[in-house]
Amino acid sequence: MFDRIRERFFKPNPDSPAYRRAMAKKLNGRAVKYVTERLDNVDNVVGHSGALIVRDDEFMVFSSSDIVFRTKVDELRASELLSLEGVILTAPDYGRGGEERTIIAYYTYYLKNND
Repeated sequence: MFDRIRERFFKPNPDSPAYRRAMAKKLNGRAVKYVTERLDNVDNVVGHSGALIVRDDEFMVFSSSDIVFRTKVDELRASELLSLEGVILTAPDYGRGGEERTIIAYYTYYLKNND
């Protein structure tokens, strides 16, 4: 019960390691329709179909048969889009020598048949 009260009245700190780990856990295994990278206020597609994966202390975006983004979970800044159709990820990308990148991963949704 205290957890519900705490969630309602206390805003979580998105810069805390606990929040970052919780977001990574929430995103783990999500299917991705496509991934874009934001450069100079323009989104460029960097991959199609894939998944968001947490392995040990690393967070990876797998798309177009390759890892397009890899970082440490504790360094990941993640926020879901207002539409809840994807997530904005910002962190140093260790697949590119630690370069700070912002990518957007758009989720794939599977519709259930209600028969």
